[in-house]
Amino acid sequence: MKKAFKKIVRVIHLWLGLGSGLVVFIVSITGCLYVFEEEIRSATQYENLYVAPQSKPFIGLEKILINFEHIAAGEMIRLIRTHEGRTNATVQISVEKDKVYYFNPYDGSLINKSAPDWLDTVEEIHISLLLGEWGKFLQRWSVVVFVLLLITGLILWFPRNLRMLKQALTIKKRASVKRINFDLHNVLGFYASSILIIIALSGLFFAFKGVKTAVAFVVGAQLNDGEKLITASPVLAGSMSSRYASIYRNAMIEYPGATATSLSVRKNGELRLRLIYPYKWARNQNTFYFNEPTGKLLRAKLYREFNRSDFIAATNYDLHTGKLFGLFGKIIAFMASFIAATLPVTGLIIWLKKKKRTI
Repeated sequence: MKKAFKKIVRVIHLWLGLGSGLVVFIVSITGCLYVFEEEIRSATQYENLYVAPQSKPFIGLEKILINFEHIAAGEMIRLIRTHEGRTNATVQISVEKDKVYYFNPYDGSLINKSAPDWLDTVEEIHISLLLGEWGKFLQRWSVVVFVLLLITGLILWFPRNLRMLKQALTIKKRASVKRINFDLHNVLGFYASSILIIIALSGLFFAFKGVKTAVAFVVGAQLNDGEKLITASPVLAGSMSSRYASIYRNAMIEYPGATATSLSVRKNGELRLRLIYPYKWARNQNTFYFNEPTGKLLRAKLYREFNRSDFIAATNYDLHTGKLFGLFGKIIAFMASFIAATLPVTGLIIWLKKKKRTI
């Protein structure tokens, strides 16, 4: 009975692996590279991200936005990032096609304008395989298949008896190439599987509303997108620069202490402002949603009011990338993702060897 069950599982594992192997390899290797995105950018783009420290206050977002409008007339703003936790960090304004303008925080002058770099391409491949919405669909369901592969792989790994446990946990160095390849697939897959399941499920949390719903059901709290406000906020008249600057300034006055902010235009046309505060685990993040043309505040989500689902959502990105546990967590995520990229390769070799033997 056990042999028949494992035989069925082996067939499922084989065909799921052959069907999704290429996508799993691409998603894993790009995820592996993107784990250290912050460190890579700081090392290779320091002159864009920082200026020499000065004993001057932040010039203010409005002056930077006015300067941006003069320099980049007609460009549509997608995202504005500020870093209050580091006074010499540049203000970044992202526009269409992933172009970024970097401004000096002390005098508002333009430091540089950059096109998308290789890390932006890596991220896009990881999310959509460079195939747009169809690529996102393929990527998401391939991750679902990958979770099934990890589960079936664990079932196949489990030794028949305890005497074989040591063999199942070690790679035979003095063995044939075929045996070493099998051990690399079997043993490394086992060691990385628990981490990879967490990484994969946290990725699916981004991708599927149903996963968020399931998490909400398990923890007994619904994820919310902010509390609607009964009292209408004043409409902010004037230009885009004055409107965005007023939104930023008012929020920073009412909710001080943020170390970083992002102001972005969402697909539904809303303007979203995020204020991020020092945190250890779940992000301490206040989020505000505005009507973009008028600057009217529509709803707000404050971290002090997070329920269990909100807490999980705020933790999810850092969990997915390993950042939740600092440098150690990133190294573990990097290694696990690298092993994930090798599994389709070693698995394919195992299948080809067996196929060749049966011919």
